[in-house]
Amino acid sequence: MSGKNEIDDFAGLLRRHRLAAGLSQEELAEKAGLSSDAVAALERGRRRAPRPLTVRMLATALNLSEQDFAVFTESLRRSPSGYAPQLQGPPLPPDTLIGRAAELTELTSLLGHGGVRLVTLTGLGGVGKSRLAVAVSNGVGRQFEAGVCWVPLAARPDGPEVTDAVAAAVGLRLASDAAEVDALAEHIGSRRMLIVLDNCEHVVETCAWLCTVLLQRCPRLTILATSRELLRAPGEVVRQVQPLAVPPSRAAPEEIRDADAVRMFLARAAAHGVHPRDERLLQVSRVCRSVQGIPLAIELAAARVNVLTIEQIADELDSSSRILSGGSRTAPLRQQTIDAALDWSYNLLSSEEQEFFEAASTFSGGWTLSAAVAVFCGEVTDACHERVLDLTGRLIDKSLILVDRDATEARYSMFSVIRQYAGRRLDDGGRRATIEQRHLLHYVELAEQTEGNLGTDQQGATLQRLDTELDNLRVALGRAISRELSAESMRLAAALWRYFSLRGHYSEGRDWLESALRIARAGPEPVAEPALAAALRGAGFLAFLQCEYGVATDRLEEALDIYRRLDDPDGAARTLRHLGSVARERAEYDRSHQLHLESLQLYQQQGDRAGIAWARHYLGFVSWLRMDLQRARDYSEAALSYFQQAGDGEGITWSQINLGCVALYDGDLAGAERLLHQSLGRAQRLGFREGVGWSLNQLGVVARRQGRLERSIHLLDESLAEHQELGDKWRSASVLEALAAVAQQHDNTGQAAFLLGAASAVRDTIGAPVPLCERPDTEVTTSAVRDKLGERAFAHAWGAGQATPLHAVADGYPPDDSLSTLDAPW
Repeated sequence: MSGKNEIDDFAGLLRRHRLAAGLSQEELAEKAGLSSDAVAALERGRRRAPRPLTVRMLATALNLSEQDFAVFTESLRRSPSGYAPQLQGPPLPPDTLIGRAAELTELTSLLGHGGVRLVTLTGLGGVGKSRLAVAVSNGVGRQFEAGVCWVPLAARPDGPEVTDAVAAAVGLRLASDAAEVDALAEHIGSRRMLIVLDNCEHVVETCAWLCTVLLQRCPRLTILATSRELLRAPGEVVRQVQPLAVPPSRAAPEEIRDADAVRMFLARAAAHGVHPRDERLLQVSRVCRSVQGIPLAIELAAARVNVLTIEQIADELDSSSRILSGGSRTAPLRQQTIDAALDWSYNLLSSEEQEFFEAASTFSGGWTLSAAVAVFCGEVTDACHERVLDLTGRLIDKSLILVDRDATEARYSMFSVIRQYAGRRLDDGGRRATIEQRHLLHYVELAEQTEGNLGTDQQGATLQRLDTELDNLRVALGRAISRELSAESMRLAAALWRYFSLRGHYSEGRDWLESALRIARAGPEPVAEPALAAALRGAGFLAFLQCEYGVATDRLEEALDIYRRLDDPDGAARTLRHLGSVARERAEYDRSHQLHLESLQLYQQQGDRAGIAWARHYLGFVSWLRMDLQRARDYSEAALSYFQQAGDGEGITWSQINLGCVALYDGDLAGAERLLHQSLGRAQRLGFREGVGWSLNQLGVVARRQGRLERSIHLLDESLAEHQELGDKWRSASVLEALAAVAQQHDNTGQAAFLLGAASAVRDTIGAPVPLCERPDTEVTTSAVRDKLGERAFAHAWGAGQATPLHAVADGYPPDDSLSTLDAPW
C-alpha cells in the first residue's frame, strides 16, 4: 500500500487500512479508543478535520509503518481542511416588511448585544414569525462574522432529520443519526454564528435538545427559532409575535391609513391592481378588524379583491372565515388557506388537546379557568381542575389560546379565525350539543349566584364581572331561546334583568324575558311559578323603564297575584314597589304612595332592612314630586342612612338625587348642586346610567335657576341624550321642558315653543302628565312664549315640535330652518 503512486484522501485510506487489517468499524473504534460513530463519520468524509491525536490513535490501532503513517498524514492535506462552510443563508424577502419596527429593534438588540443566545419567536400560524425572522437575520448578519445560517424545518417529518438539516445548512454532510451532533458541534466550534431554525413546532423536542447541546458546546453560537410552541430549552427568551395593529372602530381616515394592518391590506390589494379610495377605508378597516390583524388572513382577504368589493369581503368575514383561501400557489400548502394553517397546528395536538381546543370554541368573549372546567368536564373536581389547567397551559404554549393576566383572575380567549376553525372541528366530532349545554348551565348558575350581590357593597364588582361575561351570557341566552329550553331561558333571563336595567339595556333585557315567557307558556311542561313570577316582574319593570305603562302594569299585577298565591311576601313587596313607580310617573300620587306603604309594611313584617330602606326611598321620591318636601326629606334621609351603612351604591345615588331635588325646590341651590354632583360622580363610577341621566337633568335645572344658562344647556343636552338612549320617555319630556325654559330665558322663544311641542307629543304618547313639582316652571314658560310669539307663530313652532320624533329632537332641534324667522339662532 505504501508503494501506491496516487495518494488517496484520508477517508479512502482509512477504509483501505481498516479492511486490510481485517477490522470492522466497531473493532477499529474499540482498539483506538474512539466511538464507532466517529470512525464511520471519518470514513464517509463527514468529519474532514480530525484532531492530530485522533489520527495518531487510529494509526496505532492499525499498526501502520512510518511510511504508511506519513502517507496517511499527507492525505489530510489533500482533504478539505479548516472551516470553510457553504452556509445556507436566509431567504431574500419577497416584499417590504410592513410594521414590526419595535420588534426589529428589540430583537436586533437581543441577538447582537444583549447577551441572549436563544430567542424563540412564537405565535399562531400566519402571524408572520418567519417573515420577521428573515428581516431580523438579514439585519444582524454583519454582527456574526461566521455568517447567518437559515434552517427550514417545515418539511422535516421527524426529529432525527433536524440534525441533518442543520448540518446541511452549515455545510457539513451528516447521516441521519442524532449522535452526529458531536461532529456538528465540532464543525461550528467557537465561531460567531447565528443559526435560524424556522418552523420548529412539529419537531419541538428534538429542536430543544439540539439547541441545548449546541449552545453548551459552541460558546459563540446564537440561535433564533420560530415555533408555534415554546421550545422550553435552558436560556430560552420568548417573544410572542402579535398581529398587526388595527385601527379603532371610530378612527379618522388618516389614522386608518397609518395602521399597519390597513397598510398591508392596501399593499396586497395594489398587487392585484386595486387601489381603494379614501371613502373605502372604513371598509378596509372592517376587514382588518374582522381578521384581528393576522397578516396571513389579511393577505388572503386582499386576494379576494379581484372578485369581490371590499364591502362584500367585510360582510363575508362578519359571519365566516371561509373566504380566506386562494393564497399564493408558491406558498407552502399550510399557508394557502387559514384552515390549512390551522390544520398544521391541530394535527400536532394530542386527542385530549384537540377535544379541549374544540370545547373552548363555545365561549364568546373569553373565559376563566373555572368556566373551562365546567364546560370541558361537566363537573367540578380537583382532578378536572388540574387536567384543564394543564391543557390550557399546553394550548397557550402552542399559540392556540391567548391569556390576559391584567386582572386578578387570568382570562383566556382565541383569535376569531381560530375560534371559528375550532367550532367547525367541534361540529365534525359531533359533540356540540353536549358542550353547549354545559356552557349554558354554567352561565345560568353564574347569573343566579351573582344576582344576589346587586344592591350590596359588592354591586360594583358584580356589574364588572357581568360586563366581562356579557358575550357568554348573550350566547347562552340565545341558545336557550333558540332551542326553546323553557327552564334554562326563564332562569337566565330572570337572573339578568336587573343587570340589564342598571346598565341601561332595557330593550335587550325585556326582549330576552318576553321570549322566555313565550316559550314557557307554549311548552308542554308547566312552568315553576316562582320562576314565572320573577320573569314577569322583570319584564314589567323594564317595560316601566321604557314608559310602556299598560304592559308594565299587566306584567306586574300578574306577578303580584302569583307571589300572593305562593305566600311570598318578599316577591310581593318588590312588585308593589314597581307598581308604585308606574303610578308615580302617571302622576297618580295617592295610589303610588299607598302602594309603597303596602310594600313598606311587608318589609317591616319580615324585618328586611334593605327592603325598608328602598320603600322609604320611593316614598320620598313620590313626596318631592308632589311638593311634600318635609316628608320627602325625612324618608330620603332615613333611606340614605341605611344605604351608607350597607354600602349600597345605587341606593346612595338615588337618596342623594332625592335630597338634591328637595333642596332645589326648597330654594337651596348650593345644597342641591352639592348633593347632585355627589350623585352624578357615584353614578358615573358605578356605570349606573339612569342615575347619571337624572343627576344631569336636575343639575341643569339648578344651573338655570342660578342664571348660568350656557352651563344649563350643556347639562340638559347631556341628560337628554342619556335618557333618549335609555328609552326613558317620561324623563326625556321633562328635560325638553327644562330646555324650553332655558330657551325662553335666552329670548329664543321659537326654540322654546318647538321644545314644548316636542315634550307634549312625548307625554301624549306615554300618557304621563307633567310632574306636579315641574308644572309651575312649564306653565310660566308656555305663557311667556305664547305671549311673545302670538298664537299663530306659537302654534306653528309648537306643531313643528309635536311632529318631530324624539330621536330627531335629541339629535338637534329644530330639524330645519322653519323657525329661524321667529327669533335669533340659539
